[in-house]
Formats: sequence, C-alpha cells, structure tokens
Amino acid sequence: MSKPNLLYYFRRKHDLYTAVLTRTLDMWLAPFGEMAEDGDPEAELTGYIRQKLEQSRDFPQESRLFIGEVLLGAPHLDGVLKTDLKSIVEEKAEVIRRWIRDGKLLDIDPVHLIFMIWATTQHYADFDAQIRSVLGRGVEDPATFRAASDTVIGILMRGILPAPK
Repeated sequence: MSKPNLLYYFRRKHDLYTAVLTRTLDMWLAPFGEMAEDGDPEAELTGYIRQKLEQSRDFPQESRLFIGEVLLGAPHLDGVLKTDLKSIVEEKAEVIRRWIRDGKLLDIDPVHLIFMIWATTQHYADFDAQIRSVLGRGVEDPATFRAASDTVIGILMRGILPAPK
C-alpha cells in the first residue's frame, strides 16, 4: 500500500499501530471463539492449541509486536483487553468449567489453563531466536513444528484429561 493510501486510512502512526495490534488480537481470538461447548473437550482444545501454534509459526512478527505492547503495560490496548478479551476469556472459562463439572476434564483453573496455552504457543514466535539457537531451525520446519505441536498438545492434554476408565 502506498504511503498516501496508508495515510488516508490511518492519520497517525498511533492509529496504524493500534489497528495492527487489534487485528492481531482478533486473529488470535477467532479460533478461541469457535471452541464449542457441546464439542469434545479434547478435540476442541487440541484444535485450538494447534491453531495457536500455526499462528505463532505463520505470524511471528505480529506476536512479537503484541508482546512488546504488553510488556509496556498495554497502553494502546488497555480498553480492548479489559473488555473484549476479558469477556471471551470469561465465556470460554465457563465452557471449561462445564466440562469439568461433567467429568470430562480434571478440576483445574480454566483461566490459568488459557494463560498456559497462550504462553506455550506464543513462545514459538516470541522466542524464535532461542529455539533456532538450540535446534538449528525454527517451527517453519515441518518436522520441528510437528514435534512442538505433538509435545505441547500431549503434555497439556495429559495434564487435564481424566484417566481412561
């Protein structure tokens, strides 16, 4: 997009920056919003975790920009975090609580589970340099992505699913 067109839509850099941050958050929350209460918890959570890992692989710059904003105290996103984000977290935490009450998941704190999913999946974008230093490649490598996905999903699911009867 040319600079004049960009300035037409965004009068100030601040507006562009906020739009990119909001778009990133919307992208991350879309699959979270699709998590169905009447679905199988393992399938729903596995699908969400996999999508979050794919987003970390496919949009690492956006993730790093977002984490930079959060580390500064989220001055450009404070309103969105306290409204839209909080609302969807509360909604999906209630879905997880229902699964817990129905015996489909172990008794864990749903909000902390959500934080754990976000932290673990975003690590692959935010700490890409560290991952590359240790593994010699990043998650754009199919084998590395598969190993990361299988490991993260396996550990999280074993920590929240009841033992088979």
